[in-house]
Amino acid sequence: MRETIINQRQERDYLLAQHYLPRYTAVDDIDSLLSSPCIKLITGPRRVGKSTQALLMLKDKNFAYLNFDDNKLLEKWDEDLVMLMLGEVYPGYEYLLLDEVQNVKGWDIWVSKLYRRGVNLVITGSNANMLSGEMATMLTGRYMEIKMFPFSLKEVFGWNNQDISDATSSSHIAICDEYLRSGGFPETVTRRATTQSYLASLFDAILLKDVVKRHNVRNVVDLNSIATYLLSNFGNPLSYNDVTDNLGLASVSTVKKFMSYLHEPYLFYYLPRYNNKLKLMKKAPQKAYVVDNGFVTSCGFNVGANNGRLLENQVMIELLRQGYEAGLSLFYYRSRNDKETDFVVRNGARVERLIQVCYDISSEKTLKREVDSIIECAGELKCNDMTIVTSKDERIIEKKGVTVKVIPISKL
Repeated sequence: MRETIINQRQERDYLLAQHYLPRYTAVDDIDSLLSSPCIKLITGPRRVGKSTQALLMLKDKNFAYLNFDDNKLLEKWDEDLVMLMLGEVYPGYEYLLLDEVQNVKGWDIWVSKLYRRGVNLVITGSNANMLSGEMATMLTGRYMEIKMFPFSLKEVFGWNNQDISDATSSSHIAICDEYLRSGGFPETVTRRATTQSYLASLFDAILLKDVVKRHNVRNVVDLNSIATYLLSNFGNPLSYNDVTDNLGLASVSTVKKFMSYLHEPYLFYYLPRYNNKLKLMKKAPQKAYVVDNGFVTSCGFNVGANNGRLLENQVMIELLRQGYEAGLSLFYYRSRNDKETDFVVRNGARVERLIQVCYDISSEKTLKREVDSIIECAGELKCNDMTIVTSKDERIIEKKGVTVKVIPISKL
């Protein structure tokens, strides 16, 4: 065990010496965050930069490190021996970083014990169910969550030393178009030529490590079929019955269970249709979105020229990045006349903003369709704040006594 922890210290020191892409996070004052006795919980999908964010937060601190993606650590796991060895390898440490802690059986009980002993903990994890469900039950009010996603468009512009506000330049358009198709996983931002092979492998790894192994899934064929279906139908309304029937599967309950599994590693998100009546909301079809556009174009799915759906998916993830939560503060809506608005932003019981997504509104017919839809939905929902997000257009539209803002994706 001592050798394993020493090897992990060498790994930690190596990682700390590397150069990383800058990230924008919700943490304004890291020192104040670290001084809090609450557990600092960093969540998000694999390879999104959680460990890097934790290391950068602790870079100038005396901290111990355990990486639970290491089979040697898991095979010899003995919590009392581990704590003894940590004291030897990291004398006087002030913080303890637990990386991918959900891999430890009974992790929540152990973390709760460490918290009661006064250990200042920073934790990363790649499972929404564990880290939002079990953690909330065991440690209500005792942890602070930092949610991480792939690089935002703004972060990609920063890495390229480009001004995101100059929406007319050729370099601006090129970066936006590339991001639309390749997404923002850190490993791909600097190596666009390897994006497809990298993300295809990552997608398979998430399915295997975070779904199949964690839940002991035996019917891997059906799981892969559902994942494939969601990838090819992202942004489209679907129900569990739809997925079951279209794939020719035997059980709706299995589809529901597998779709839940696919959300846990932050791979897919499901957006419900807004309705004031909860029962009707649960019965309505939901939309599935994938955490990064790069997965769509890297896993063998030819979306052709359908930039509109890719842009809609990009907007969905950006809204999640900004702190909105699907089913709590974020929905889609369909009017009584079957007009649709892509995103409904709710604050408490009040609908505060409607967002429509359309890649190109240069056609008068397209513009009329999108404007009429959002205005009709706004009337039913009694909302005056309407925005249409496009690839590059920006203007103000006055119609029927209301104002609709048109903005490029770079200004969302």
